[in-house]
Amino acid sequence: MAAKTQNRQSVPKGEAGAPKRKRRKQQRAIDTQAAILKAALSEFALKGFEAASIRDIGERVGLGHPLITYHYPTKDVLWRAVADYVFTEIQRIFDEKAPVDATLSPIDRLREEYRGFLQFTIEWQDFHQFMLRESLGGSPRLPWLTKKYLRPILINRLLPHIRAAQEAGDLPKTNPFLIHYMMIGVMSVLSSLGPEMKLVSKLSPTSPKVIDAYWALVKETLLR
Repeated sequence: MAAKTQNRQSVPKGEAGAPKRKRRKQQRAIDTQAAILKAALSEFALKGFEAASIRDIGERVGLGHPLITYHYPTKDVLWRAVADYVFTEIQRIFDEKAPVDATLSPIDRLREEYRGFLQFTIEWQDFHQFMLRESLGGSPRLPWLTKKYLRPILINRLLPHIRAAQEAGDLPKTNPFLIHYMMIGVMSVLSSLGPEMKLVSKLSPTSPKVIDAYWALVKETLLR
């Protein structure tokens, strides 16, 4: 009993709760950064890099300019952090849908990965416009994005399976890059044209039934 009492007394007062407070503080910082990045994604998508401002991003998320620049000192740093954030999520979805060690045929793997990308674009409605902004007007950020994410994801992950599916007769024998970009365009339809679709046809682009029907159409026509 004396030994147990001594052990309890050896912990300085207040230190027992320090790790828990530290974890709470770290989680608050993570939550704050995530909120900033999501607000910044929307701002960059709406206005483009040049017109977007850290102050307006702060207003979107209810945070002051100094707090945002504490985490992201410049607008360029913030833009790159947004790109890191969204492409890390895309890679996570790919790994979840089609793990590297999964025993899937090339066409089945592509179905899983492009289906995951479709779901991503629906959940992250601003992503398509964010990327489109950088594809217009010779963006100085696009080469960085291409080197860090676009080429590695395509060259190392998707392209080998596209070529293998072509060899198996499951995809047309054409330039595999064209197949990939056709799929990216098709997967982005519900997010990019959703508002128009809803007004014209009354179909909701976020309805699970509409999403399932759209994906069934993609599989039937493009990924049979």
